[in-house]
Amino acid sequence: VFHLFLHTRKKMRLLLFLIICQCTINSVNTHHASNPNVILLMADDLGIGDLGCYGNRTLRTPNIDKLAEEGVTLTQHIAASPLCTPSRAAFLTGRYPIRSGMAAFSRVGVFLFSASSGGLPSEEITFSKLLKQRGYATALIGKWHLGMNCESSNDFCHHPLSHGFDYFYGLTVTNFRDCKPGQGSVFLKGVQKSLVIPIQIAGITLVSLAIVQYIGLLKVPFQALAYCLLITAISLAVLILFFYHFRHLNCFLMRDHQIIQQPLSYENLTQRLTKEAVQLIGRNTDAPFLLVLSYLHVHTALYASESFRGKSKHGLYGDAVEEMDWSVGQILDVLEKYNLSNKTLVYFTSDQGAHVEEISSSGEVHGGYNGIYKGGKSMNWEGGIRVPGLLRWPGVIQAGAYIDEPTSNMDIFPTIVKLAEAQLPSDRIIDGHDLMPLLQGKVTRSKHEFLFHYCNAYLNAVRWHPGNSESVWKVFFFTPNFSPEDSNGCYDSHVCFCHGGFITRHDPPLLFDLSRDPEEKVPLTPETESHFYEILRVIHLAVDNHTRSLHAVPDQLSWNNLLWKPWLQPCCSSLFQSCYCDYDSEGSLSEGHPG
Repeated sequence: VFHLFLHTRKKMRLLLFLIICQCTINSVNTHHASNPNVILLMADDLGIGDLGCYGNRTLRTPNIDKLAEEGVTLTQHIAASPLCTPSRAAFLTGRYPIRSGMAAFSRVGVFLFSASSGGLPSEEITFSKLLKQRGYATALIGKWHLGMNCESSNDFCHHPLSHGFDYFYGLTVTNFRDCKPGQGSVFLKGVQKSLVIPIQIAGITLVSLAIVQYIGLLKVPFQALAYCLLITAISLAVLILFFYHFRHLNCFLMRDHQIIQQPLSYENLTQRLTKEAVQLIGRNTDAPFLLVLSYLHVHTALYASESFRGKSKHGLYGDAVEEMDWSVGQILDVLEKYNLSNKTLVYFTSDQGAHVEEISSSGEVHGGYNGIYKGGKSMNWEGGIRVPGLLRWPGVIQAGAYIDEPTSNMDIFPTIVKLAEAQLPSDRIIDGHDLMPLLQGKVTRSKHEFLFHYCNAYLNAVRWHPGNSESVWKVFFFTPNFSPEDSNGCYDSHVCFCHGGFITRHDPPLLFDLSRDPEEKVPLTPETESHFYEILRVIHLAVDNHTRSLHAVPDQLSWNNLLWKPWLQPCCSSLFQSCYCDYDSEGSLSEGHPG
């Protein structure tokens, strides 16, 4: 009995010791896995097939590939929209852009002018607002594209600093061809198409009136003719003047609320953005920070600094990709320098797929590569919405893992809000889901049973991943009309549009199983898929439920909110000085070399 008593005491001590150890380990892991630094890296118009970790064998992206080797690669990561403005709105809020009024009913689905009045509504809750409340230093460096002013040129109602960021260095609109001399115009083709018919009508009307006046068939007051001619001439002059000065009016660099370079200079621009990011990290080594580094690469106008120009195998586009990869490497290096790698969640993505129709005036391809996937930017074919999704957090999430489950860029919102131990908003629907259980291997299925794919404000397609199946069904209610017909895009109009004669409606909808046909080559039929009508029935029910969850909100991309308003025009000097200033010093960060 005595020996049994001693043996039992030893076992009890051992059990108690193990319990204490496990509690300590759990405590460390819990502490380690909360309040991390967060770095969100977003490329612009980057194709999923442009990166080595997604199969590219000619572009050199070793630093981005390192994120994949040391973290998780999402192979079915979906942008909430195939266009910049709505995709970024969804990313920041974790909500479909239709819920915030950031999805257009008109043809134009993004902001084009710095003096537009639309933007991300102040009522929207961004992850930057919630992390700032938790004591995070928050910074956005690079592209914003979610509006700036509402009623005056300095009310900054839509500015990044009004949406939870402490610091901003970048562009409030986007990178345009028009911003870089010699790169052509993104507006010219559209303006020409829009103006040719009105000008012809006005010209024919004026000439006809002059003729009937001359031959005496109709008495038209000379003053009326003169006024018509004057109004037409003034309208044309204003339009020509505006587009002539577009670069000065819309292409500028800001630090917080101040314009520091107008027009924008591309000289060492990526180096300057990277230097700002590196300095931000250096200022916050002892406190949690959120850094959103939103690259201008690889949206046109393409650019690359001297150390990268002409070094890739894919022209200026490849040079830009490899320069962006260098920048990612600088960020990872500075985390190592300050021993922050294990305390930092790093995410890399693109706002949508590559813009396949981007061809320079000399015929050089300026758009990216979407791998095996069909279509590209502005389309809900997989090439437009399936984007890179890489996450690294050493010691917390799996290294070298691949997850082939549907995930969304909206998932970043609940993921980092929960990691910062902030409360998710309870007064609105959050469409994203926390990624951590997937990333840590605690679950193997995505919480996204359905994903809804909008073309502007029009429901274009739906994805369904049933819980009891490996299939990923996708239906299209309409598809864009490619031009030329046998191409992979809308080359005649530069982007595909979402309504009217630009689309073909399908009844019944087109059905694909992405698990068997990721290239969306062969639509299924009742003859080739026995559950065809049952699948459509379930998806229609999901659409009904989703539609009922939507509420009417102001349209931030209405024509009234899109149009240029002179009184909202930011200008760092005066219009008489062509709004010129340059207070930004060149980046001095060592550039490195691609090889």
